[in-house]
Amino acid sequence: MTSADNNDANAVLSPEAQVTITGRNVEVPEHFQERVNAKLAKIEKLDPTLNFFHVELKHEPNPRREAQAQRIQITATGKGHLARAEAKEDSFYAALESAIGKLERSLRKVKVRREISRSGHRAPKSTGQIAAELEAQAREARTSAGGQFDVDPYADQIEDVQPGQVVRRKEHPATPMSVDDALSEMELVGHDFYLFINSETNRPSVVYRRHAFDYGLISLVETDDDA
Repeated sequence: MTSADNNDANAVLSPEAQVTITGRNVEVPEHFQERVNAKLAKIEKLDPTLNFFHVELKHEPNPRREAQAQRIQITATGKGHLARAEAKEDSFYAALESAIGKLERSLRKVKVRREISRSGHRAPKSTGQIAAELEAQAREARTSAGGQFDVDPYADQIEDVQPGQVVRRKEHPATPMSVDDALSEMELVGHDFYLFINSETNRPSVVYRRHAFDYGLISLVETDDDA
């Protein structure tokens, strides 16, 4: 191997998209930023329209859930859409691997769904089979991942936590869409459900995950006041 090959092998991968990495009550060391960039460079290849990544690290102290005290949320913004994944683990390195795995599975599933939609043909495999294979691939990637910095450098931070409060409110545009598009949006944001206006019925509806990688659909209907 030549010296040029060595330099290429040692080069730190970085996505072409803009990346911001922030820490809430924690400092983000340079070597962790390099690890994040290397992971995002691979994620970027799944969707060339992605142009911005925001990665947020936060320590969430809870004596009863120390194994999930370190939280990472990744938001990827593309042309007309965004994808989001969040994970809580006992270290930021483990949380990063978990969040990257979720984001990768979401983008791959949406990519397959779009390819099937464009081709106008049924998938040669069921959605459940595809999802199961992606889960196995991500698990294998996390198992093989490792490095000299796989030790969590963050000290615990103490915050006051008051449970049972409404801590976040969100409003989204009620743009009518098909059930298939709603499933794609749900996968992109990494949620277990997605609220939308069904373009076929013009009614508020919710798609959600079921067991064995299947989905469910809930729709609102008008009641008979005379009943």
